[in-house]
Formats: sequence, C-alpha cells, structure tokens
Amino acid sequence: MHEVGILNQVLEMAIEAAEQECATKIVRLHLLIGELAGVVPEAMAFAFDVASAGTMAEGATFEWDTVKVRCRCSNGCPDFEPDNYVYACPRCGALASELLAGRELQLVDIDIET
Repeated sequence: MHEVGILNQVLEMAIEAAEQECATKIVRLHLLIGELAGVVPEAMAFAFDVASAGTMAEGATFEWDTVKVRCRCSNGCPDFEPDNYVYACPRCGALASELLAGRELQLVDIDIET
C-alpha cells in the first residue's frame, strides 16, 4: 500500500510548514487528489491516525477533495470530463489532446495552533 509512503511525505511537508509558523499543533490537513493520482484517498485517511501518531498532527482531521479528470479536445471543442476511460470528446468523438486535470496530489491547506 504505497498510500502510507505518500502520506508520510505529506505529513513531513505539513510538519515542516507548521514549524516555520511556530505551530504547536496541526489541526487539519486538506489535500487535492486527482482521480488519476494513483492513490486511494480512503486508504490514506485510514492510515492517517497511525502515521500521525506521536507527531504534531496527531488527532488532526484529514480531508480531501477529489479532482475529476478534465480533457481538452484535439479539434478545439470545449474542455470536457470523460465519462469512461476512453477520453473521446462527447461533441465530435476526437480523442483528447491534453489531460488538464485529474493527476493532482497536493497538500493545499493546513490549519494550525500556535
């Protein structure tokens, strides 16, 4: 389960940022996780309590927003969210020329106590 390794990196980043603000505790972590990021957000949330034990993030809330896949049409039609794994434009049927969103894995916000 590689989610634990990724979660440990996220915790390290959050703790480093909190320490720069002279925080004593991290209260909440908020991530953006794309549908194509290759992680299962629920698995990360499940492992969070164990991974954060003994750190300033112990007892914090782990939140995430899922970022849907969004593509650009190769024929210039409006950007679209595919409804299956064939990223074809729903207007003209052309394959997507670019993946605009859906691969994100970002720590976007932490709430701290000082």
